[in-house]
Amino acid sequence: MFRKEQLNGHYGATAFVISSTLSSAPYLGIISIIPGAICYYLTGLQRGFDHFLYFSAVLWACTMLVEGLMMIVAAIVPDFLLGIITSSGMQGLLMLNAGFFRLPNDLPKPLWKYPTYYISYHKYATQGLYKNEFLGLVFDDLGRGLTVSGDYILRTSLQVEMGYSKWVDLAILLVMVLIYRVLFLVTIKVGESMKPMIKCMSIKL
Repeated sequence: MFRKEQLNGHYGATAFVISSTLSSAPYLGIISIIPGAICYYLTGLQRGFDHFLYFSAVLWACTMLVEGLMMIVAAIVPDFLLGIITSSGMQGLLMLNAGFFRLPNDLPKPLWKYPTYYISYHKYATQGLYKNEFLGLVFDDLGRGLTVSGDYILRTSLQVEMGYSKWVDLAILLVMVLIYRVLFLVTIKVGESMKPMIKCMSIKL
């Protein structure tokens, strides 16, 4: 659709990226809040509007990031099926190295932790949701008269980085949303500049 409208001279790449972002953001917010409310309260997570608001905000940021990543892949890969396979593989790679399936200290250092663990948006979403749920809670230690704080569980069992708050995790996700959109714009611009070169090379060959 963008290629067709661009050839007709209706708008350029920058206008397309900005308008698509602004138009999709409210709808992605709605589909984050409604299913999020069902999931949040059925599973018995912490009560309180601020906890639910944070939960929904993280879902919204993640859906925006998924959309941004898919659009970047779609701008690079011309085939629809190959684009789905490529983006799914990238999502799986980021997800497996986010510190959920394997704890951060157990990840192999080359590539999997440095840099994949730190560039995975799943890392910040998972740790933010952990902090949103566990901070402020106190658990009984199997009826032995001992108590375990949620902060202790986060630091030891889940190996969450506690040097900053959950709102910093959310802020990082929002910055990544902006970065993904800028990368999408750059991808389109580079593709436009490369097309004449590719055509010239194909003619010469």
